[in-house]
Amino acid sequence: MMHFKIGDKAVYPAHGVAEVTGVEAREVAGSRVDCYVLNILSSGATVMVPVASCERAGMRGLMNKGEIDKIFDIFKSPARSNQRAWNKRCREFNEKLRSGSVYHVAEVLRDLWTQQESRGLSFGEKQMLEKCRDLVISEISFARNVSASQIESEISEVLTPHY
Repeated sequence: MMHFKIGDKAVYPAHGVAEVTGVEAREVAGSRVDCYVLNILSSGATVMVPVASCERAGMRGLMNKGEIDKIFDIFKSPARSNQRAWNKRCREFNEKLRSGSVYHVAEVLRDLWTQQESRGLSFGEKQMLEKCRDLVISEISFARNVSASQIESEISEVLTPHY
């Protein structure tokens, strides 16, 4: 079971990087439940996650160097060609995003980026691309302790085709 301390950075799926700001006991259905209090760094929102189910909810620590390298390997690998209807693509991409896996988020980012370059994106796909981009950039910048703009440049360099 993962344990976080106050001040730790953690990743909460679909919200991104958060700081653990406290642990509070709450009364839920007549039982006492300890919850992590998370401050989502990108939005300032506060989220409470039961300590006992944080792993099941997909909460995890920041990526390490090996995991970041694997993300860039995903970016360098060929995108999945997706000829299906946009609504089926979006459903598949949303399932990947809900999985909580940063590798799935990276795959969606790579595939949408490639599709944007070749034939454009629907409005919903553009929003999904931005969300994936923000999630990956934010986590890598916190994990490496460098600016988001530097990470954004690195990702753009890897994902943009060089003819």
